[in-house]
Amino acid sequence: MITRACTVKNRDSEAIYLNKALSACLDIRRPDLEMISFHGRHTMERMAERGKLRHGKTVVDSLRGSSSHHRNPFVILCEEHAGEEHGECWGAAFVYSGNFIAEGEVDPLGQTRLCMGIHPEGFRYKLEPGDVFTAPEAVFSFSSRGLGLLSQNYHRVYEAHLIRSKYKSLRRPVLLNHWEALDFRFCEDDLLSLARSGKELGMELFVMDDGWFGRRDGDTRGLGDWTVNREKLPSGIRGFAEKIHGMGLKFGIWIEPEMINEDSDLYRSHPDWAMKMPGRRPNVERGQLVLDMCRKEVRDYLFDSISRVLDEGQADYVKWDMNRSLCDVWSASLPKDRQGEALHRYVLGVYELMERFTNRYPDILWEGCSGGGGRFDAGILYYMPQIWCSDNTDAVERLRIQYGTSFGYPVSAMGSHVSVSPNHQTGRETSLKTRALVAMAGTFGYEMDVRKLKEQEREEVKEQIKIYKNYYDLIHHGTYYRLTDAEQNRDFAAWQFVSRDKSQSLVCGVMLHMQSNPLFYQVRARGLEEDARYRLSDGMVGKGEEIPPVPAGTGDFGGNPKTDIYEGSALMYGGINLPVVYGDNQGFCFFMEKLYADSDCTIF
Repeated sequence: MITRACTVKNRDSEAIYLNKALSACLDIRRPDLEMISFHGRHTMERMAERGKLRHGKTVVDSLRGSSSHHRNPFVILCEEHAGEEHGECWGAAFVYSGNFIAEGEVDPLGQTRLCMGIHPEGFRYKLEPGDVFTAPEAVFSFSSRGLGLLSQNYHRVYEAHLIRSKYKSLRRPVLLNHWEALDFRFCEDDLLSLARSGKELGMELFVMDDGWFGRRDGDTRGLGDWTVNREKLPSGIRGFAEKIHGMGLKFGIWIEPEMINEDSDLYRSHPDWAMKMPGRRPNVERGQLVLDMCRKEVRDYLFDSISRVLDEGQADYVKWDMNRSLCDVWSASLPKDRQGEALHRYVLGVYELMERFTNRYPDILWEGCSGGGGRFDAGILYYMPQIWCSDNTDAVERLRIQYGTSFGYPVSAMGSHVSVSPNHQTGRETSLKTRALVAMAGTFGYEMDVRKLKEQEREEVKEQIKIYKNYYDLIHHGTYYRLTDAEQNRDFAAWQFVSRDKSQSLVCGVMLHMQSNPLFYQVRARGLEEDARYRLSDGMVGKGEEIPPVPAGTGDFGGNPKTDIYEGSALMYGGINLPVVYGDNQGFCFFMEKLYADSDCTIF
């Protein structure tokens, strides 16, 4: 891994204006490369897209004031036939959460250049004599053995050297978020009832999402007024949090510090704190405006008012949201000739505020969010160990979202929850098992009205939580492999976790579209010891309740659970037959455990 940044110092006696400041440039002497980038939209973020670089420039960028839902500040250059296990690949990630640009260019001499940095459009930074401007870092990595190793490089480095939270090594609690159960329409009794039911199922953290503050009964009012709504929470934050803690649960809370509603006490007191062009009516999106984070008095107000809430509630978790893009970019704190600095200073202001909060509250688990996954970047990971991956909680849609995200970001960073079926966004019906398997490839939690679960479903949820806790270290600290291409393979999706010592592994997946008289589908495991012996079992049932998944080519052998032991080479090169299931979108999970002692079990 290599990091690069650019520093510009004005050594002149007069002021200068910096109009472009890219962080890094990589030259590769070959013209035949492809670029993988990650596009998207709200609820469908980081869709992997691959195409050949041609002469001229191929540009991936964002001008939305944030890294955005639409483009991610991470790209890959690779050989034409590079796959998960073969081919040369170069990755470039930008440790920044604002406007960015990544340019891939093939020149007339057949050389490829990759540049990355702050987007120059709208950027004009004034440097007085002696002033220094430092651009954000770009992180490069190289793999001669395919895309899988490239991703693993980023995963390991981010977990070891970028993320600072103590939760990069601690087990994170299984949470229950109230949003998809109750949204704005709740009272204290509703929340307590929901939390109590979650506790009975084994959940460890209750998160009170949007709607607890000011006159927040919908999207159009209350943002900026970080005082409790006593009509909804008559006990106040302190009293409510004490009741949650009294159940043996941790307490979490939602905030959106960077935003303000016109219908708020804060806006009525300080209308100039919102970003807007002089003499023009500001553009309102989602009923809200953007606070000018360039201004110290704004950041101080937010720090003081939100800190009081966190102190009163003895909060254990905070979800930091940002639900609109930036426009009308103008800061009343900057003179006319420095307005080109506003977008960058906004990002720096956000970082400064995050730094203050995370330093004051090191024991809080912080989660970033931006309309779901609209600001999923390495800059946010420096302050927060996890980011809500997408507002799309449909398990089948999440397969593609989490697949694309995994190229540049570790599983431990992906906020992922089990939601209701039929899904409230797509209407798709999906089994509870499948929803849990997909959510387990992330931080794991539930976002539904668990009070409405049937008794059989309640028992299933209890077991899922136990299983997740059992596999936690394997999932969060193991090596991650993509076994299928979610953009190409529409029959099934599969992924794998392997412990660092290769003693344990999980192969998980979803059979997407079943057919009458179906084909035989196989998946090859990765990362195992070739000569070691592994016992296979059903990863989603209790220990000892094993099923006999068999390597490809062994026919219809049913097997004895106690004798289903295979060499690593058979599992990796022969593959594993996937189960024949009834109905679409059925999940499967195989657990593999290395055997050390001699056994009388038959080896296949």
